[in-house]
Formats: sequence, structure tokens, C-alpha cells
Amino acid sequence: MSDQTRRTFLKQAAIGAAVLAYPSATVLGANDRVRVGMIGVGDRGNDLLGQVRSVSNVELVAMADVYSRRRDQAKSKVPGIQTFDDYRRLLDMKDIDGVIVASPLHIHARHFVDTLAAGKDLYAEKTMTWSIPEADKCLAAAKSSGRVVQIGLQHESSGSLVDAKQWIKDGWVGKVTQVESWMSRNTPHGKGQWVRPAPSDCTAQNVDWNAFLNGRPDRPFDPYKLINWRLFWEFSGGNCAENMVHQIAWIMTALDLPEPSAAYMSGGVFSEKDGREVPDTIAVTLDFPKDIVVTWQSTFSNKQYELGDRILGSDGTLEHHFEEALEYWPEKINRPDGEPTKGHSHDEGHMKNWVECIRSRGTPNAPAEIGYRSAIAVHMANLSYKNKKRMTLEESRAIAPEYS
Repeated sequence: MSDQTRRTFLKQAAIGAAVLAYPSATVLGANDRVRVGMIGVGDRGNDLLGQVRSVSNVELVAMADVYSRRRDQAKSKVPGIQTFDDYRRLLDMKDIDGVIVASPLHIHARHFVDTLAAGKDLYAEKTMTWSIPEADKCLAAAKSSGRVVQIGLQHESSGSLVDAKQWIKDGWVGKVTQVESWMSRNTPHGKGQWVRPAPSDCTAQNVDWNAFLNGRPDRPFDPYKLINWRLFWEFSGGNCAENMVHQIAWIMTALDLPEPSAAYMSGGVFSEKDGREVPDTIAVTLDFPKDIVVTWQSTFSNKQYELGDRILGSDGTLEHHFEEALEYWPEKINRPDGEPTKGHSHDEGHMKNWVECIRSRGTPNAPAEIGYRSAIAVHMANLSYKNKKRMTLEESRAIAPEYS
């Protein structure tokens, strides 16, 4: 056993031992109240806060955030909620059933593993991790924990995915060799996507800066980077981690695809040169083992076509637009009796699905396995961009992350 293999084995064994130290979850009745805590309640966290509060018979009892403003905001929205600056105090609470992790991407893995080790069910915001080694670690923890794990890939709970899987299974699409996907946005001139002003109370006195850095090199407090962490590689996975991951997960699930065999990504900071590191204009090509090529394109300079996917098969085409029914058109040359069709399945509430699985101990719509495969696709694309070359899965795994 090599030193690296031995270290990996010991790390995973320690995770498993920590998880096994907690008793197995009991099945809650359909009417039992589910008690939930949240780690990280920034912009996305506030969206999730609203979602979980809309699910019947759920009580949001605690939240943790490194920034005092967010703790105060949570108290104003949820009277009686307990708030902590240290997430570990939340995990110590014995009467919490599930935890929502909506911290910045570079802290996901720490909160993911620690939540499972504390014997809690988990809702982890996408992308599952910041790096490939973290994805390996989190998948191992999820598998050994026996806990309910839902990744925040909302398209996995869409009616369009239900219809796509059924039509593909029924042979309507035939052999698929290419998939096209895209996501486009726009902002006013001079205002880059995601850029937010730092509030006046965002000061070193009101933020646990070391906790936010999470092992990154120490430096003086920087309110701009705290608020706009999505713009910088050491904290973020860029637009692939923020948006591509949803569509890639949907495509991978519909077609039952494994991790990509290779990835190529081009683009750059072209829309607004505002000091960001992550690109705002992107073209990604992912090769998959089943002789399938998936492309994803994105720009922050035009929103005409917004978001969509096209699965191109020998016998038909599936076209998916966000919040619209899936559409099918037959290829008459190979399926002459086929007719254009629109999907009819309804979306399922993604947060509701997680809560129902906490009660039933069922498998949620976006378990750790699809979180893992979609995260690998994101990381391969970003590594290709950073290294300015096509990256195979093996080459991507061989690159050690700058922070670990």
C-alpha cells in the first residue's frame, strides 16, 4: 500500500468510525415534525430558508453563519431561532433531524462531512464540493453514514426529467451521440454578474474571517471577497459550479451517464473586466464513454435564449427549457409513426422531497451519487480552463488541488 493510498484509507476509516458512533435514524411518522438547522444563510441560503419554511410540519430551529448580519436577519425572519457563529455548536444539538448546508463552495466539504458525522440528515447546496479529492471524501462519507443526503440540484426533481427518462427508456429518442445545452444572462453596462456591495457592518469585528478562509492563506479581512466569493477561484468554481452543474446533472441522469472521460473548456473574462478571476464567457465540451458529446455554453452578456438543453437522438429530439414542459419531435426517417409530444409530469418540490425522505428513510431525487458525478464534470471543465488543455478524467485526478 502506497503512502497516499494508506492516508486515503485511514481518512475514510476515520470518517466511517465517526459516523458509526451515532445511532441509526428512526423512521418518522408522516405527521411528525422535522426539526432543521442551517449552516450558511447568505443570498442562496435565504432562498433555501424560504423553501424549507414552506414545507408543512417543518420547524427551523437553528442557524449558523460567520457574519453577524446574517444571524440577525435569521432572527427577524424566524422568531425564536437559535443562532451561532460556530457551526459545530449547531451540530451538537441533539434534537435536530436535518441540516441544510448553504455555505460558500470552498467550505462545503467540511460542513458536509461534519454534518454526517454528527448523525444528521443533510441537504447540501450544489456544487457538492470545491475539488475532486473533496468529492471523493464526501461520497465516501455519504455511503458509510446511512443518512439521507440531498444535493441542491433542483432540476433532478423536475417533471421534465421524469418525462425524459421515460421517453428515452421507451425508445423514442434512439441512439444519442450529442447533447447541446446553454445558459445565458445579462446585466446593465458596468455591473458584472454576481457583484454585490459589501454592507457597512461587514467588518472584522462582525465576521469570523478565519472560519471563512477555511485553510486558505491568512490575510487581512477583505469584505469584498467575503461578499463576492463567487468571483475568485480559491473560494469558487465559477459559473460551471453555479449553473452548468444543474444542467449537466439533468443530462447525466436522463441518459444514465457516468463521469466524463474528458473535458475541454474555453472562454474568459470578456463581459465585464471587474477584477474577477472566474470566466463570464464559457464553452465546455464533455466527452462521455457511451460515444456521447455534451456541450454547454454560457455568456453574461446576452439573455435572449436563457437556459435550455437539447438531446439529439437518431429517432427523435428532446428539448428542455427551464420551467417549461419537455418537448419531443420525432425523426421521421427512423420513427415515421412518432408524433410531436409535450411532457405532462409535474415538478416535485426539491426541499419537500428531502423532508419526506427524512421521514421515510427513502432515497431523495438528487442523492450524493449524482452530486458526485456532476461535481466531477464541473471540476474537469475548470481544470481544463486553468491548464489550457483538454483534460482526461485520469489527468484531472492526478492534479493535486492548491488547497486541501
